[in-house]
Amino acid sequence: MIDQVMSNRTLTILGCTGSIGTNTLDVVRQNPGRFRVFALVAGRSIELLAKQIQEFRPEVAVVEAEADVDRLRALLPKSGIPVLLSGADARVQVSVAPEVDTVMSSIVGVAGLEATYQAVCCGKRVGLANKEVLVSAGKVVMSAVRRHGSELIPVDSEHNGAHQCLRAGLRSEAKKLILTASGGPFRTTMKEALDYVTPADALKHPTWKMGDRITIDSATLMNKGFEVIEAHWLFDFPPDAIEVVVHPQSSVHAMVEYEDGSVIAQISATDMRMPIQYALTWPDRAPAPVPRIDWSQSRHWEFHAPDFDKFRLLGLAYESLERGGASSCVLNASDEIAVAAFLRGKISFPAISRVVEETLNRMPFREPSCITEILEIDRDARRTAQEVIDADAVAFGPPHSAVVAERTVDVSRGETQ
Repeated sequence: MIDQVMSNRTLTILGCTGSIGTNTLDVVRQNPGRFRVFALVAGRSIELLAKQIQEFRPEVAVVEAEADVDRLRALLPKSGIPVLLSGADARVQVSVAPEVDTVMSSIVGVAGLEATYQAVCCGKRVGLANKEVLVSAGKVVMSAVRRHGSELIPVDSEHNGAHQCLRAGLRSEAKKLILTASGGPFRTTMKEALDYVTPADALKHPTWKMGDRITIDSATLMNKGFEVIEAHWLFDFPPDAIEVVVHPQSSVHAMVEYEDGSVIAQISATDMRMPIQYALTWPDRAPAPVPRIDWSQSRHWEFHAPDFDKFRLLGLAYESLERGGASSCVLNASDEIAVAAFLRGKISFPAISRVVEETLNRMPFREPSCITEILEIDRDARRTAQEVIDADAVAFGPPHSAVVAERTVDVSRGETQ
């Protein structure tokens, strides 16, 4: 149990029914008396939310749609029903509430952007597990962090690892940040074979169990590109000082190279409860309910350079960061549209990067100064990406089913037959 000398924290959990949200609640469960849940914010997983409310007794619960409030109320016992709210304004309300000192931001997509930004502006500690916050609005959000003295602690395993590595020396002494990537399911697949992979193939991540979009982004290495952008804003490294290496074993999450040549690595089991607890208890450490690495067992760790030609989206992420302005916002929005089209069978796997690149080329350069402008750009980019897909369905579409039937893909060996 966490040492009781540490001050208690009162939480709002944005995205409580997702993977990060449920793991956050498990950390709360493992540490009775250490954390108090003020608000649970969910989307449409009403049944799971009802169970969480009964166990953790929040004062407020928020759902996405007003129609779901009555559904949720019907699932709860008559006594002890919390205040039930819905919509974007309610998400902001429970994130800035004076009772709350810590917000876990884990809503997928830009839906969690405004609530997270407003929490930052109120000086809250934010455990950041939502990539879109910094990918879409890094300059605006980090300016608010500095202005309001809030604490933004990354929860993604790579950035959380980097945060830990940077405790080993002065920031001015750190010269390079190295982020590791598993390589995804197509690490050894020939580029030519990627035309024939299916959504089912791409959803077979070798290391992590995640939602559909982030799993596809991991297969294209776009997820690692987003992490490069996040790392730039979180730790103030220029793009050319952020390196990606493929590490299939996923044991080393991040490394920092210091000016004397020393490299500090953060190593842990692949269990998200560790970085979640770190974000909640920082700067203190405490026992966490995660597996320990058995150093008596032999192990083999590999590190390889990524294939920028095969995984074009990783290069586009670096280019967007160098271009600046709203480029990374466009990158994120167009990728979400393209990934959704791939999962529906509308475009091929390699077409995801082509749709994103064409959308970046079509969108005018803009320098957003506020969240409202960022959300407008996000909407414009989504519309443009859909127009790109609709305008040339034949070029972007998957190979004809008859061809696919004749040429099967062995993604583990990287061969077409």
